[in-house]
Amino acid sequence: MLVGVFGLSYTWHYDHRSADSLSDYATIEFNVSRDGDGFVEGAVLSIWDYRYDKAEFLPKIILFTDGAPWDIRAMTKHTPPPMSGDRFKSENKLFIEFPKASLKTILSADSIRIRFYYDNGQSIDLPLNEKDLAVWKRKLRW
Repeated sequence: MLVGVFGLSYTWHYDHRSADSLSDYATIEFNVSRDGDGFVEGAVLSIWDYRYDKAEFLPKIILFTDGAPWDIRAMTKHTPPPMSGDRFKSENKLFIEFPKASLKTILSADSIRIRFYYDNGQSIDLPLNEKDLAVWKRKLRW
């Protein structure tokens, strides 16, 4: 019985974990596409999250650039266990294509926060850390 209680409390704690930045909470990847002349055409953020519960990403995020919100539709993919790497965890993927107009504000922003939602009512609102913000800006300038 103690093992069951410990297991349930661990999985709840893991699924409701806290973090100081987006990359501390989940795996993220920011990619920029360019046209034939080298100008930025678009940018896509991918977020991978693994959970013990069955909660799935909702297909929307809010991007905050220095506090100004951008509501953005996203694409999601959910892979329940046992198809994911850990046979007890679900895999969630969130793909965000940023509006072209938001890219200039990302480039000039001093802070960026991302808020995303799960279908169980949980929402996550985390900033980019300084290192990730510098990487995003470097990719947009290059």
